Amino acid sequence: MRFVGAYQESRIRREWEGIARWAKAKGVRTGKWFFSEDGSGPKYRFEMAIEVRSPAKSEGKIHIRTLPASPAASVTFNPDEVSPRVVYHGLNDWLRWQKKEKAIRRVRTYREVYTANPWTDARAWSHTEIQVLVTK
Repeated sequence: MRFVGAYQESRIRREWEGIARWAKAKGVRTGKWFFSEDGSGPKYRFEMAIEVRSPAKSEGKIHIRTLPASPAASVTFNPDEVSPRVVYHGLNDWLRWQKKEKAIRRVRTYREVYTANPWTDARAWSHTEIQVLVTK
């Protein structure tokens, strides 16, 4: 699910829960929940996705897409114990050094990964994972 606009937590939650309702109605087993944003200024591009673990077809606003295997830097943390700003800052600095040392060529997309709905599942929230796709 994608949309362009200003950051609205309620809209992001509504879109994710819409995908979850669709999966439940179709009897599709689900896995990880993904969130990414791209852009700057008042308009951002947001993507919400839920991993599908059984055969499914696109329908309406729901589009099935396969994410290609990609090298990524990853950090798992609990946002109640460590500020996400600290994690993002540390990850950015580490990636900057990796670029400087020519271990990677380019930093691509940032995405947050949860094991379930982070608004309703405390365990999913406490195991927030930040993934940064990179080009070697």
